Amino acid sequence: MIVLLAAALAVASADRAIVCDGEHRQGGVLVCRTAPGATVMIDEVETRANDEGWVILGHDRDAPEETRLRVRINGEWVFDERYEVAAAEYDIQRIDGLPPAMVSPPPDVLERIRAEGARKGQAHASRWDGDGFMSGFIQPTQGRISSRFGGQRIYNGEPRTPHYGVDIAAPTGTEVLAPAGGIVRLADSDMYFEGGLIFIDHGQGFNSAYLHLSEVLVAEGDTVEQGQLIGRVGSTGRSTGPHLCWRIRWHGRNVDPFATLDVQPAALR
Repeated sequence: MIVLLAAALAVASADRAIVCDGEHRQGGVLVCRTAPGATVMIDEVETRANDEGWVILGHDRDAPEETRLRVRINGEWVFDERYEVAAAEYDIQRIDGLPPAMVSPPPDVLERIRAEGARKGQAHASRWDGDGFMSGFIQPTQGRISSRFGGQRIYNGEPRTPHYGVDIAAPTGTEVLAPAGGIVRLADSDMYFEGGLIFIDHGQGFNSAYLHLSEVLVAEGDTVEQGQLIGRVGSTGRSTGPHLCWRIRWHGRNVDPFATLDVQPAALR
């Protein structure tokens, strides 16, 4: 769906409009075009359009019912509008049969978990100046959708944080492809919770993650193209069967990966 965001400005002109493809909904994604180098703020998050005016935005799983979108060009706020954010409905999923150490890790692995958490935090903080998101996104692997974004997880009867990814069940060894171009910010075959794990920054901090891989076929610092083979489905880490967990985070917001499939930047060209 294309949302035309044009302000009735005192000094209105085409270069002071912002046009977006996507939806204002919990977990939603928007790709927008505005003036080259413009500052774009959505609520408290500030980002900057690239040299062609492209910018990507995301709504968190728990986004409030209203959002504020602003555009600043040459130090002047030229656009300021508020939009309703559609609420999402989330499932409750019970997962039993996990090894107890994967639900409540023993003390002897806490240092490892903290160190891995620091590496993941650093990767999430990546702000690549590329624009891989402009190609649009494809689904990274094919299979049965075993868990959708945002559901409450209960592991071995113990409630945990919501599931911020999409689980795609597929046989071990099934190809995992880069859904869009980007730069690899983390690649490790043996993370405690995630097992084989890859992070890709698609530009402007729009970061995707691929968990439980049986093979990691890229290295940190690699630049990848849409459709490139990056790994293979597995059941490593905290997993009860072969599947890909696909996640996306943007500036600390957990975004629905499937929302990327409905965004068509070509519509704004």
